[in-house]
Amino acid sequence: MAEPEIDDDAGRMTLVEHLVELRKRAIICAIAVVVCSTIMFLLYNHVLHFLSAPYEQVTKGDTACGGTKTHGCDLIVTDPLGPLSVRLKIAGYGGLALSVPIIFWEIWRFVTPGLHKGERRYAIGFLISSIILFALGALVAWFTVSKALEFLLNVGGSSLQPFIVADKYLTLVSLMIIAFGVAFEFPLLLVFLMLVRVINTQQLRRARRWAAVGITVFAAVITPSADPFSLVFMAVPMYIFYEAAIIVGRILKR
Repeated sequence: MAEPEIDDDAGRMTLVEHLVELRKRAIICAIAVVVCSTIMFLLYNHVLHFLSAPYEQVTKGDTACGGTKTHGCDLIVTDPLGPLSVRLKIAGYGGLALSVPIIFWEIWRFVTPGLHKGERRYAIGFLISSIILFALGALVAWFTVSKALEFLLNVGGSSLQPFIVADKYLTLVSLMIIAFGVAFEFPLLLVFLMLVRVINTQQLRRARRWAAVGITVFAAVITPSADPFSLVFMAVPMYIFYEAAIIVGRILKR
């Protein structure tokens, strides 16, 4: 006697249930951002010292702005509310970056009911990969900041003496880290689209040239510093990830 088939549609949710689930996931994400932002607020001094290291390294020995042979120039504020603004900005951007893995996990939990049972087993791999890729993107951004700063501070010529406002500098560094972290999630997006059969490896192979152009344009737009080093350091890994996604798709037979 044949065994009864398991109906995957039995676990489908209604529209109202989807909206309730979306609200639940959004609340969890908001709580995660608030908690992570509070942690960054309390660790402000350590985070500020860490984030200002590239600027101090680039301006080391520049006596015009107060630098010495062993210490670079200090960041400045130009109004009484500047220190508070800087602290809140570090807490906000830092909390968002720190909570990205949780946000991706909640997104995955939201879309999981729409997948077949055989596809849901990828949840843990998705979570671990998102954390690793975001951390890798943040690491690449960190090593890119010094090159980007050196280019930006020297592109105006020797007649200009920059005094960098802490608020503007920290916005740039934070957006660089977030931009690279999000961009490095690119292969997860491709693999997910293959899992739900929106695209396949044949389409990705045929679109290689367009993908290279699209990745370059994307990197040029999303990098907040708009310098050539950031573009290259983002675009090249993204294209490598594109090819890696094709290999993963072949393994998954998509």
